[in-house]
Amino acid sequence: MNYIDGVILAVPKANKEKFTEHALKFDQAFIEWGALRVVECWEDDVPDGKQTDFRRAVQAQPDEDIVFSWVEWPDKATRDAGMEKMQAAMETDTRVSMEHNPMPFDGMRLIYGGFKPIIQLNQ
Repeated sequence: MNYIDGVILAVPKANKEKFTEHALKFDQAFIEWGALRVVECWEDDVPDGKQTDFRRAVQAQPDEDIVFSWVEWPDKATRDAGMEKMQAAMETDTRVSMEHNPMPFDGMRLIYGGFKPIIQLNQ
């Protein structure tokens, strides 16, 4: 079964276009390094919770929207190899270099993790 990297972050509303440009470059590298699919989702219907919610999880400010993203890999081994390629490319590949493709958001509040699917339904 596939392997998923999930990400939640807060992006200033004013940086939506910058985020899209940043993600397109970064995500193309993931595809080149073996990812099957990358999905970037901009907040549309994200309610405030009573105890916790997406906004609190990333300490979103009033001028920020939530982005929920995932990278789908064929397996964990391909994902680990892809991440190694990303680390090695951080200095030379402008798509993933923070100097050439800076994050238009506060990366310190980004939440990410790797997940093994336990149920997968398809149409």
